[in-house]
Amino acid sequence: MSETPVRQQNTAAFYGQAVASFGLAMTATCIGIVRLHADAWVRGFLGIAVLYLVTSAFTLAKVVRDRQEAGQIVSRVDQARLEKLLAEHDPFEKL
Repeated sequence: MSETPVRQQNTAAFYGQAVASFGLAMTATCIGIVRLHADAWVRGFLGIAVLYLVTSAFTLAKVVRDRQEAGQIVSRVDQARLEKLLAEHDPFEKL
């Protein structure tokens, strides 16, 4: 009665597309900041803002993933407890 959950795994093509998309976006943003007709401190500020945005996006993605994985673990523990109770229950036992 115990079912192991199917582990979903991304394909190599999806992973490659995600990495390429991120690299292209960062490259385009950096080129745009460097070629911007503004003072060096403005370009520096924009560069730091982009780096802060990227690190906070990675952190957010990790927090969301960790919360989702923790929910799966709690669900599996609850399911194991329920299966144990059902296995120990005898419906024909006299009260």
